[in-house]
Amino acid sequence: MLNEKFIRVMYIDLETEKIRIEQRADLMPYLGGVGVASKLFLENLKPELDPLDEQQPIVFAIGAGSYIYPVLTKTVAMFVSPLTGELGESYAAGRLSMALTMAGYDAIVITGKAKKHSYLSISTNNVAVRDARAMWGLTVNETGRTIRDRESYLGHAAGKRSIVTIGPAGEKGVAYASATVDTYRHFGRMGLGACMGSKNLKAISVYGNRSIPILSHKQYLKVYQQIYKKCTTTDNMAKYHDAGTPINVIPLNKAGGLPTMNLHSGTFGPADKISGEAFAQKNLVRKMSCTGCPVGCIHIGMYRREFDKGHEYEAISVGYDFELIFALGTFLGIGSTDEIIALINEVEEFGLDAMSTGVSLGWATDALEHGFISMEDTVEKLQFGNFDGYMKAIEHLAFGTNLFYRTLGKGSRHASSIYGGEDFAMQIAGVEMAGYHTGYGALVGAAVGARHSHLDNGGYSLDQGADEFDEDTYVEKLFSEEYERCMTNSLIMCLFARKIYDKETILTALNSIGWSLTGDDLTAIGKRIYRTKLQIKKALGFQQRGVKLPKRFFQTPSMNGLLDEDVAAMMIRKYSKKADELLNEGAE
Repeated sequence: MLNEKFIRVMYIDLETEKIRIEQRADLMPYLGGVGVASKLFLENLKPELDPLDEQQPIVFAIGAGSYIYPVLTKTVAMFVSPLTGELGESYAAGRLSMALTMAGYDAIVITGKAKKHSYLSISTNNVAVRDARAMWGLTVNETGRTIRDRESYLGHAAGKRSIVTIGPAGEKGVAYASATVDTYRHFGRMGLGACMGSKNLKAISVYGNRSIPILSHKQYLKVYQQIYKKCTTTDNMAKYHDAGTPINVIPLNKAGGLPTMNLHSGTFGPADKISGEAFAQKNLVRKMSCTGCPVGCIHIGMYRREFDKGHEYEAISVGYDFELIFALGTFLGIGSTDEIIALINEVEEFGLDAMSTGVSLGWATDALEHGFISMEDTVEKLQFGNFDGYMKAIEHLAFGTNLFYRTLGKGSRHASSIYGGEDFAMQIAGVEMAGYHTGYGALVGAAVGARHSHLDNGGYSLDQGADEFDEDTYVEKLFSEEYERCMTNSLIMCLFARKIYDKETILTALNSIGWSLTGDDLTAIGKRIYRTKLQIKKALGFQQRGVKLPKRFFQTPSMNGLLDEDVAAMMIRKYSKKADELLNEGAE
């Protein structure tokens, strides 16, 4: 909490509707964000229970610098992932960190199950569990509109309010259901939407209007302006504003690192038709920023959709980025910007994670072709490039219309364990792959990452920047970057700004608002947080040696050539040894 020596935590029991607030000075060594969330999550975790048991906690936390400095815009959610059965960790921006800051809460711990379908209304001086029975079954956007209307009557102005919603996929318990924040941002991956649905929690509305004084105003303003200029007048973040992350499509394709058609290939023939430049020329209508960010990296694309006969059209606007173009484009063989945006819209309306949806459908397409499943299972003809089939399959997946889609809704690892085709179910420790088939950094980095995400340690970037491959160097860099990101995710900064917020800048920023930290302190904080995550994983029974990487990762050349399964296994063992040493340090 700014200007205080404690972290203000609100605990909400949905079953009893009891709320308590604690001022936790003991959480200060965790800085904020993912550090505080990890500690609170470990305290409230019930490892013996199912991921969707009502007693399992959902923890939200903002960072030590949230909304105070540019690009420190994110909120972290931690939960037991129904997709992997272990650590679930997801980030979203929008207005949520601002609203929580203005409402006066550093973290929220939610347990229990509401007696009826409900949503939470949180404000500076009030918390209420409100009736959401009329919203159950609505899409994400329909729910958002309904809650905006309701909350406006309470005087909760839109500019200071943030709304987190789930769609039908979360209600149905799809293991990779997402939660949408303020229309265009998401707690994607890992299944937060299913966790909320299991608690009868359709949405969370947060409104804050308190004033927060800055005690050392002159020093703060000086640091703020320095960071602002680095964001807006240098090349560090220019690409994110210009064409955005879709600019990666062409270079990754040329390098052979763009996963295509369930990783049958690392190149996509019509990549130029779905490149960042193509989206900008054909579909881009505006750019947006999260609250507190001057960059404007959210790219909104539009397409026209016929909703009835007789030339009845409507314009649909949806956010797009590289990962969505990969998962719902190249991975499914879709080569049209309009069709990709339509698929993105379908996924987001139903509240699904785009990457897990696309990669799971990629496996299903291959499985159908190889005879592991039939049209009786898929109902629709799943074939690479068949837009209509995928559009209909997404709805089947969200609503679990038959046994096959309910099984696929538990992830490609689970589905392939039932139907077969494990060698081409492109998941890593249960999490569907990201859009980088770049080399050992991306593959091993995801395998050993705390939540098995390409964002845990940025291994894909290591593949792209290294002059030569050395497994020991890779392991050391992956390990050090993992705990460094634990530290930066306690601020919480957008990872696009990782070149802006080097250690010196972080220290200057935090110390100007009341902290007294050194570089060694930041390193210690990162390791403390990573150790806590490892404790969570151990409590949930994660076994690194049990991670089985699908054969296709080693059959399709990466941008750095064919990968050797034995080399990857050796790197994982070396990394695991370092992680065990760090974990044991905390036990001494």
